[in-house]
Amino acid sequence: MTQAIRIHGTGGPEVMSWETVALAAPGPGEAIVSHRYIGVNFVDIYHRRGVYKLPLPSGLGSEAAGVVEAVGPGVAELRPGDRVACATGPVGAYAEARVVPVERLVRLPDDIDDRTAACIMLKGLTAQYLLLQTTEVEPGDTVLMHAAAGGVGQIACQWAKHLGATVIGTVGSDAKAALARANGCDHVIVYTREDFVERVRQITGGRGVCVVYDSVGKDTFAGSLDCLEPRGLLVMFGQSSGMVPPFDLTALSVKGSLYVTRPTLTTYAGNPEALRRMAGDLFRVVRSGAVRIQPPQEFPLRKAASAHAALEARKTTGSIVLVA
Repeated sequence: MTQAIRIHGTGGPEVMSWETVALAAPGPGEAIVSHRYIGVNFVDIYHRRGVYKLPLPSGLGSEAAGVVEAVGPGVAELRPGDRVACATGPVGAYAEARVVPVERLVRLPDDIDDRTAACIMLKGLTAQYLLLQTTEVEPGDTVLMHAAAGGVGQIACQWAKHLGATVIGTVGSDAKAALARANGCDHVIVYTREDFVERVRQITGGRGVCVVYDSVGKDTFAGSLDCLEPRGLLVMFGQSSGMVPPFDLTALSVKGSLYVTRPTLTTYAGNPEALRRMAGDLFRVVRSGAVRIQPPQEFPLRKAASAHAALEARKTTGSIVLVA
């Protein structure tokens, strides 16, 4: 048996409950992982709200770091005592321990501690595919990152700067603006008092940026398109403000033969080889110091509802972890 956060219906943070659940023996290709730290991400809120459907009742969370306690028959690549992390599911990481497919686990190097791993796996792997796979950011590129002070934003802005890009970030307050500047942004736009489209055009001399990274969704979608240079790319990787309404694709031609993509980490890290290659890129850029990871905000695992409430209220910057 183990303790875990479960939901039996969708809604606000109040639908989350702290329960005792059965812990099965690991089967072929599986391992039991005892969690030390668990990452909290906006996708967990989408699951809790029912934006992304889960079969109910369900656990929550997909990102965690801990120690292998036992392995199933035929598992040779891991053994008890190995430190590991995961970020690509299955859903249910808000637990003291759980059974995980070995193909979803990454062995942690000695110089990446458990708390850091729980901050960077989902967010850092997301930054990896955004910057190196959806498009390859190169020296001289100018990019726009919405929510630049958030968990993905802080990592991605530093990484983009390391790759030689000029980085423009949007944030909601002066405090977050200072944080964004400290994490790689060359220009910061406080969208609560500035028109971000107008400011991007000013910064770029009217041309626009080659790529916009947008995890906000409904509130920023139209403006993000207007920030792009001809043949520019809008990467929609979240929708914290709500789903983008139906859209006439003809507008993409009118605005300059633009591109739009809606990627997911599950697709890009869809097999063990891709997952471990992406994790290797992430660990190297963190190890080099090019991407610095700020200490996260911590909540006890059983208080996960409080962590969700803080994240939804935009009272957080950077990462949140649950301590198991």
